[in-house]
Amino acid sequence: MQYRKFGNTELMVSEIGFGAWAIGGSVRIGNTAIGWGPVDDSTSKKAILAAVNEGINFFDTADFYGLGHSEKLLGEVLKENKSVVIATKVGHRNIDEKIVVDYSKDYIIKACEESLQRLKRDVIDYYQLHSARMVHLRNGECIEAMQMLQRQGKIRYWGLSLNTFYPDAEAEFLIEKGLCNGFQLVFNLINQKSIDIIRHAALKGYGLIARMPLQFGLLTGKFSADTKFNDDDHRSFRLTREIIDNTLTILEEKVWPVAVKEQLTKTQLALSFILSFKEISTTIPGIRTADHVIQNTKGLRQLKKEDLDWLQSIAQTDWKPIVELMEEQG
Repeated sequence: MQYRKFGNTELMVSEIGFGAWAIGGSVRIGNTAIGWGPVDDSTSKKAILAAVNEGINFFDTADFYGLGHSEKLLGEVLKENKSVVIATKVGHRNIDEKIVVDYSKDYIIKACEESLQRLKRDVIDYYQLHSARMVHLRNGECIEAMQMLQRQGKIRYWGLSLNTFYPDAEAEFLIEKGLCNGFQLVFNLINQKSIDIIRHAALKGYGLIARMPLQFGLLTGKFSADTKFNDDDHRSFRLTREIIDNTLTILEEKVWPVAVKEQLTKTQLALSFILSFKEISTTIPGIRTADHVIQNTKGLRQLKKEDLDWLQSIAQTDWKPIVELMEEQG
């Protein structure tokens, strides 16, 4: 495992982190699935331990994942391990079976205490606003809350998990004011819209977390024209038949031949693409099993310039309509 400095902070993080959304389990708010379907807690705990054994030291979760269950599992397994870096998020709530965003100062302070309890820690290494928008940042309460928690020693560093498809405004606002320590953003073979922000933020000393590196599993090579999801899996409404079919066609014609040429698995190609950008501090594939740990950590390497150029060129042409379809689904 290789490690990278997280921006201008003192944190050294593994290039591959542990995305802990899926281990939150099958949860609905009203009729909306916010998880990845059912998981077995014993399997999840084995995955966490396997990750530590393979050198993963960065674990990314949120109080919304499993409505606290993901944090609770990490806390149970990692409570004695103070060498790992725990990142969690705040801002999404379940109120009367409706998804509500809340970036008020009082709520953030209360939610931080609850996350600390579930994580069984005295301090959160990296605390993130969970997709706060310009209206919340301009209001200022969320920023005041983060700065106060940092002064009190409840959090070491803080940042913003950027909106999936329109990350520019919020990032530029915080960069211009010299606020926070890092950003989490979508960056993968399909969705490369964040590349300008990645480069600008890195130059300014921000740590960068690339989320959705495998685009909900589309980039693992495990999907087919017959792939379907249960209705308790959020992908059931996000990955439509049209998105899957069109994506598989482009992958087969233009992307997977690169993996064959370079003797990489499809997952290795997807993750190696992201890590070939020195600006990225870590990327967080979703991990549910010990096997996922091995699949996501072995055989990664810097891609050749010719391959990087080719894979970036596809984003300017073929992937654009796919990303637009994904935007429509949310």
